[in-house]
Amino acid sequence: MTSPFISVSELADALASDRPPVVFDASLELHSPRFDGDYRRDNGRPRWLAGHIPGSHHVDVPTQFSDTTAKLNYTHPEPQQLADELARLGVAADTEVVVYDTTGTMWAARLWYLLRWIGVHVRVLDGGYGAWTAAGQPTESGEAVESAPVARWEATVARRAWVSQQELAERSADDERPLVCSLPAGNFAGTDPTRYSRRGHIPGSVNVSSRDLFKADGTLKSRLEVILAYDGAGVDTQAVGATGTEEVLLYCGGGISASAGALTLAAIGVKAVRIYDGSLEEWSANPELPLETGV
Repeated sequence: MTSPFISVSELADALASDRPPVVFDASLELHSPRFDGDYRRDNGRPRWLAGHIPGSHHVDVPTQFSDTTAKLNYTHPEPQQLADELARLGVAADTEVVVYDTTGTMWAARLWYLLRWIGVHVRVLDGGYGAWTAAGQPTESGEAVESAPVARWEATVARRAWVSQQELAERSADDERPLVCSLPAGNFAGTDPTRYSRRGHIPGSVNVSSRDLFKADGTLKSRLEVILAYDGAGVDTQAVGATGTEEVLLYCGGGISASAGALTLAAIGVKAVRIYDGSLEEWSANPELPLETGV
């Protein structure tokens, strides 16, 4: 099994090779809501300017890798839009890419999921920038030289990646595919303030907080710990994808924590996943769709 993660030492070696990967810092700060409807975020570029992996470039997921014409915050763009933005940033179809962030791997995971969708060879730095600096690796600050763009290339969809609101709304009660909310427990139960229209979770879903699958230093917990977390919520990770027909459906608030959920599942070999991109931002805005509170 090829890991979706790359270690600090592996990245350091790759950057010193004849064909170094393109490295993106996807940092963005999405603040915890202080009250219902409180939605605040800060661009991560100042963090990158203060210190980054040498040769890396900061990218802003909401503006560069989302559909900015959509009503929702992080709706995925069309595949060709992704490819065109990557080409502008110097990434060809066969370029190796490494993504990281300084904000808990959530945004690196989102970029990983989008790039993987169109078949780009991409990995996430385990532990992010914190792991890089903790290992004593060199850093830079300030602006960097822009990468030269490459020729436009045609995007192809490498895998099914998305589940729609309609599909979930019409999901039958006896559908055995796990539906996992990747938000923290307080969001799932509806005890914590929400950025969105209503509190709670989609009926029939279970909770595995993607943030809880990372250690205090930002690196992923052990394979056994990740498996036990999903199995404990009723997701049989050994069975999913075994026949090619089962899959895990993921959602969160706006598709970001769910991407981190997909990343953790890929790390234990579960790749048959799809994300509800609109997640609670879209679902909660429709008063006809049910939400449950409690656990």
